[in-house]
Amino acid sequence: MREKDEKEKSTSADPIISCDGLVKIYMSDGLKVMALQGLELDVKRGEMMAIIGKSGSGKSTLLNMIGGLETPSAGRLLVEGQDLSQLKEKDMVRYRRDTVGFVWQKSARNLFPYMTAAENVEAPMYFVKGREREKRKRALELLEKVGMLSHADKFPDQLSGGEQQRVAIAVALANNPTILLADEPTGAVDSKTSDHIFQLFRDLNEELGLTILIVTHDLSLANKVNRVVMISDGKISTEKIRREMYRHSLDSRFSDGEQEENSQEEYSVLDKAHRVQLSGEILKKAGIDSNKVKVEVVDGKVVISPFSGEKKRG
Repeated sequence: MREKDEKEKSTSADPIISCDGLVKIYMSDGLKVMALQGLELDVKRGEMMAIIGKSGSGKSTLLNMIGGLETPSAGRLLVEGQDLSQLKEKDMVRYRRDTVGFVWQKSARNLFPYMTAAENVEAPMYFVKGREREKRKRALELLEKVGMLSHADKFPDQLSGGEQQRVAIAVALANNPTILLADEPTGAVDSKTSDHIFQLFRDLNEELGLTILIVTHDLSLANKVNRVVMISDGKISTEKIRREMYRHSLDSRFSDGEQEENSQEEYSVLDKAHRVQLSGEILKKAGIDSNKVKVEVVDGKVVISPFSGEKKRG
């Protein structure tokens, strides 16, 4: 089975995922609903990031597009340099089977109830060439990696919610995907189990070099990754990027500094038309309650201030 160095198919600095002006329009009760509105996003190879946003913001739509389950109404989605909208059906099937792995919130969507844990992990390999003995070996190796080897012969209803999700992660890894997509993977488990599952994602990211995208409402988990992207009204509105903070000891032996903690700085995102979205929280703090604002440059900084009303004439 491929190790981390084998996962790095390219030394190129190009992003493994590139979203360029993505638009997605649905029909609902005869009305057009725009789920994505020109979304732009680049994801680096081997990156682990969280995607957050309110219900209906478009985050799950984005994940489904990257997973090849939905196609954009407009714009381009490139994964490893290939435009997914240009793939033929047989190539898309191969893409979904070999390039991406999915972990859903509900175990019923991840696991077959009439199969054991080992059989569930083997299931994605049924359409891949190879001996049955090798596939079983692979399944057991993956169950061991997620800490579920001792439960290989158990059925899903014999497992706890957290154990089911661990098996689901092993299923998602069965065909050596390059990208792992997780849609609310900890939404149905308690906080302690949630922490364990998240740590498993981090271990897989580091050991296998997997690119991992996690959609979550859990801000405590989102804040543990190096990059958090917030989607608002179908577009990327802000990003949080982790910065390493260091403390310096008076003792010269520690003159290089010791890592103390990680913190995240939040940035608003400019799209290609140089537009920026401001969150409701920011607008409230700034006292902005109008659709007009004053924008000026002061000492090299862009300052946005509330609209003070029309100037009186005369």
